[in-house]
Amino acid sequence: MSPPTVDKFLREIAGIVREKNGVKLQQYLKYEPPLEPLYNQMISEIRQVYGASSQDALEKKCKSFIPEYEEGDEGGSRSSFITFMVKYFSFLRDLDVSNLVETHDQLKSLLNQCILALGAFSIGLMILPTVISLSQTLARLAIGLDKRPDLTEHLNRRESTVGGQEAVERVTLVESSANVIREAFKKCLSERSGNLSGIDDNGKPEGRRIGIYLTANLCLKLFFHCRKLRSAEQIFGNIYQQSPPLGLFPASQRVTFLCYLGRYLFANSHFYRAQRALQSAYDQCHIQCISQRRLILIYLISSNIILGRFPSSKLLQRPEAAGLSEKFGPLCTAIAKGDIASFRRYLDLDSENAEWFLSKRIFLQLSNRCEVLVWRSLARRTFLLSGSQGDAMNKKAPTLALQDMLSLAILLEKKALNPNEGAHSAPTNGQASTRPPHANSIFMFPKATTPPPVANGYIDPDLADVVDPEPPVLPTMGIIESIVASLIEQDLLHGFISHSSHRFAITGAKNALPLQVGFPRVWDVLIARADKEVPGWVREEKKSPAFGGKFGPGMVVNLSGARPAGAAPA
Repeated sequence: MSPPTVDKFLREIAGIVREKNGVKLQQYLKYEPPLEPLYNQMISEIRQVYGASSQDALEKKCKSFIPEYEEGDEGGSRSSFITFMVKYFSFLRDLDVSNLVETHDQLKSLLNQCILALGAFSIGLMILPTVISLSQTLARLAIGLDKRPDLTEHLNRRESTVGGQEAVERVTLVESSANVIREAFKKCLSERSGNLSGIDDNGKPEGRRIGIYLTANLCLKLFFHCRKLRSAEQIFGNIYQQSPPLGLFPASQRVTFLCYLGRYLFANSHFYRAQRALQSAYDQCHIQCISQRRLILIYLISSNIILGRFPSSKLLQRPEAAGLSEKFGPLCTAIAKGDIASFRRYLDLDSENAEWFLSKRIFLQLSNRCEVLVWRSLARRTFLLSGSQGDAMNKKAPTLALQDMLSLAILLEKKALNPNEGAHSAPTNGQASTRPPHANSIFMFPKATTPPPVANGYIDPDLADVVDPEPPVLPTMGIIESIVASLIEQDLLHGFISHSSHRFAITGAKNALPLQVGFPRVWDVLIARADKEVPGWVREEKKSPAFGGKFGPGMVVNLSGARPAGAAPA
């Protein structure tokens, strides 16, 4: 006897296929528990009639309701969709939610078959909503399992033999899931139906192209989670070459993509490009999406600080910026004052905020790039305290004594190396201070003469002749001159150095204030030199040069009628 519920379900699926209603198909193909009673009844029938050894019978059943070829299908075959339906029924039959790792593998196999159906000419667009739904579930399950190492530890190491030698390749469960979803992204991106531009008459993405950023964002989510930025780079490159403009897609897709693009550019030290992408994402993000706006804002503020622009108090009072003032405020204060001691203490690995900066993956960028700005502020502050304003009438340029800057630098370096000096050095309760010293303080101050204890009288022969490291060299006039020369080379200072008198002279201050001329705004300097193009962000439609467009990434130029160089015109 034929199972009635399965027959009824296949009959309705066949009708949906004839209508080519992708949204309705996705709504019918339920697979996440808890399922409705009708689906549980269908699963019970499948297990009774179509067991694991009855795959051929199940396939015949599907073909009886959904033929491979049907008039009006424009010559396309439905064989890949029929195979997907067989896989769908098998997934429901074998589903065991108590074994999440096995469920993940089954879901990944189901998605693989669905992506094959996505490539079919006749039903590709109809199956796209189902591909998106399966991809979202797979991504969510993969990230959830990644947080359970007790379940996935045995999957993280896979051994393979390459060239007769044993090699070890680490492919995490999250990365393997992203690689499957990336196949769906490629099929959406490589859509060739319709206009060459990929845009219909209404100015919307055409065909399977509507899934480009949906699948791309899922891939990026997984690649960022497992820290495979090189794979993310391929996503951005492919989109930049072939995708329609980002502005044609819904706001949620635009914001998510620009957030990932900005974070990727930030990680690769393209801070102005990152700032542009993140600023656009923040501006377009709905005001009620507090958590999303907060994530974007963290990287946007970090990019702006590196570029010399500090967050305003009004910005830090917004709901999404709650608590960020305590994180970024001391850092901005140290940069503005040129306080190298406070800057290094705040971004020391032993500081209380280091873990937060590290978790957001912004620690190294801030500590490395902002130190230049601290030295620039120290030079500016020294000029305000003791600099000579010059005399335009007597053609004397405003100058800064580098010896004064050196004295301040030595004082601050000592303070940075020994934070326990002064108020912090004396215990308040008769006991030793528990505050950890700066990491470099062991090199700065005398060590105990008592040799360290040796376990069992053994000394590693490789370390027997090791000489104690020399104390670090405090700033000298040569170091200060090098720092100032570097700031001049980067256009952060305007002037020249007189090595004979150890002074920095500001040029061009005849008709302007020396402070404004000699110490230009960091933001203006860096933006003037930055490349305004943001790779990965398709902002405009790529048009053929014959119609007033320009050559650009991803363009195909027809040279079939081109004449050889120097040939006479026809």
